[in-house]
Amino acid sequence: MKIRYIVIAAVSCFALNSCVILSPKKYKALVAERDSLLTRSGALEDTIAKLRADTMHLHRELNDLQNSYNALNGNYNTLNDKYGALNNNFNTSSNKVSQLSSDLKKREARLKEVEDALQRRDAATNALKDKLQQALLGFKNSGLSVDIRNGKVYVSLADKLLFPSGSIIINENGKLALQQLAAVLNKEPEINIAVEGHTDDKKVINLGQIKDNWDLSVLRSTSVCRYLTEVEKIDPHRLTATGKSEYQPIDPAKTADARTRNRRIEIVLSPKLDELYNLIKQ
Repeated sequence: MKIRYIVIAAVSCFALNSCVILSPKKYKALVAERDSLLTRSGALEDTIAKLRADTMHLHRELNDLQNSYNALNGNYNTLNDKYGALNNNFNTSSNKVSQLSSDLKKREARLKEVEDALQRRDAATNALKDKLQQALLGFKNSGLSVDIRNGKVYVSLADKLLFPSGSIIINENGKLALQQLAAVLNKEPEINIAVEGHTDDKKVINLGQIKDNWDLSVLRSTSVCRYLTEVEKIDPHRLTATGKSEYQPIDPAKTADARTRNRRIEIVLSPKLDELYNLIKQ
């Protein structure tokens, strides 16, 4: 509307300021030009209004887009932070998995070494048992037995095979058995030897220097060790003498047969375990 008023005012001013009297033809032309200007000004006003409406719409769209962008940017930053944290956690977990995998492989390798060492020990123990059974076969019916317990070879000799009743002096039959045993052990220098004396539960009576079953079990054990080292020349560093008295019976019954079985010397043979100990300590 403002443009229309401006056009009318401009035409009026032009007409008032003109001193020339217009002819009907010129007047009509001027009126036509005025009408044309008015029409064009109306179109311009419509265009301006439309442009203003479009501008306001664009402003609203731009504002909405800006808000959406800000929200998306905020979400992106949040997700980026989470991604960074997740990535750090992933890297940490990946490093832990790698370390655990490496440790597992080392443990598996060490376990394999220990298992192999145990298998070698068991094979050596079984081979030793077979050699002793073969060497001592003649004493099987005299109260001698050979068996494996907890990875060790036990040579069990009844007291009557080695000693007269109530004595700590080895008899001739016992010396022969120990001689056969020593012949095998001198060829197996990697075998440790523990000699254990065992008695029954009957109290010692009138045995002079022997006060009780502790004395009897220990002195019989040391007699065997002394014979093996001094006569059969087994390295004394390999031997250990112990007395168990009556407290580790084979048969806890209070019968004569049970007491006979409990009176014994047990020679415990075990391979040196340095290799196993070294593997376990690693």
